[in-house]
Amino acid sequence: MADRNATPRTALTPRDLARIDERLASTDELLQAVYPGDDGSRQPVHTVYVPADTFSPELPARWGRAALESATAAGGLEALAARVGIDPALAALVAPRVAEKLEREPIEDLRLDFEDGYGDRGDAAEDAEAVRAADGVVAAVLAGTAPPFIGIRFKCFEAPTRARGIRTLDLFVSRLAELGELPSGLVLTLPKVSTVAQVEAMVDIVTALERAHGLPDGRLRFEVQVETPQLIIGADGTSPVAQLAAAAPGRISSLHYGTYDYSASLQIAARYQSMEHPVADLAKEIMQLAVAGTGIRLSDGSTNILPIGDRTEGAWRLHARLVRRSLERGFYQGWDLHAHQLPTRYLASYAFFREGYPEASVRLRNYLERTPGAVLDEPATARALADFVLRGVECGAVAEPEIVADVGIDRRALALLAHPKLASVEHVANVANVANVAN
Repeated sequence: MADRNATPRTALTPRDLARIDERLASTDELLQAVYPGDDGSRQPVHTVYVPADTFSPELPARWGRAALESATAAGGLEALAARVGIDPALAALVAPRVAEKLEREPIEDLRLDFEDGYGDRGDAAEDAEAVRAADGVVAAVLAGTAPPFIGIRFKCFEAPTRARGIRTLDLFVSRLAELGELPSGLVLTLPKVSTVAQVEAMVDIVTALERAHGLPDGRLRFEVQVETPQLIIGADGTSPVAQLAAAAPGRISSLHYGTYDYSASLQIAARYQSMEHPVADLAKEIMQLAVAGTGIRLSDGSTNILPIGDRTEGAWRLHARLVRRSLERGFYQGWDLHAHQLPTRYLASYAFFREGYPEASVRLRNYLERTPGAVLDEPATARALADFVLRGVECGAVAEPEIVADVGIDRRALALLAHPKLASVEHVANVANVANVAN
């Protein structure tokens, strides 16, 4: 009879295990380099695009005032929320929060556009404007009026505009470096990407800029705009967008869907070009699959039906519905093109997070306290719940004291629950700080 207290016997030897480790070494390296997961930093709910020459440090506040004035003319934010389909009780809850948001932080992410929104004005004019844009960004940061994220979109790397786009990027970044430390929320946008090679070229360029200005490796990251069908399915039948994370590890911050360039490339008639057209959904679903686990974020595109003039009411309803639609599909960011789109951007976003918050907070508390409930959540689901609540906190839909009262943890603990790898990152940073102090 076997002795139950004896050490359990195994059949595999250390050599067997070493052989398995050797076989899976490339998989381990791939997962670490290409699929590190989300870094836990804040993602804005939108990106506002304005022609570069229209930017001034006062622009965000000016947009906020225009947004509030448009809502006031429509009977107020609460009435507007109800008219775009938000439940009246929820509208009463989110309207004051949105009003405060439009006064405090009307724009979360701002892009000074040197591409379609700027056009070709000659090299001398664009050279001067690129330097002026950098001066304006620095002035806004110093004045405290800059959005949390700000940067430029330069011209694409296709042959006719490549040299101009690279020069504008160089002038802008070089001027920022000349003026001091780069803004923490600096964002660079590479538009109309068609091939992996264009992204690899962008990596070469930002690496050279880092060396030239003594910046840390990896300091300059960039967005990729998905505006061409060639990036979804390439000439060889593969999907180039799925290769980007491996081609530029750690460099790409997000993929942005370009509604109108992409739709036009597929010969969709202008009146039917939309964020919810089937060709748009297919492209975005492929984007979503391509970057899952890579830490690269996703942004939906824009609607060019603006809430001005006779079309205001219908445009607001459309915009609110499209914002909600994107959120439900896991696209937590989108483009806004006009100040009057800000009210519905925040009303729809806040309603989305407030509507889901009660259930998410209860499930999180039950998970943390191991309390039996109607839903048995696994760690992956708990991470998703925590990420949902954290996004609500970051945009202002949920207040930090609420999560302490309802979930029983503070914001930092919520972030660690949503992104467990942050714990190891913080540990490494703390060890390094201790070592620096000791030295």
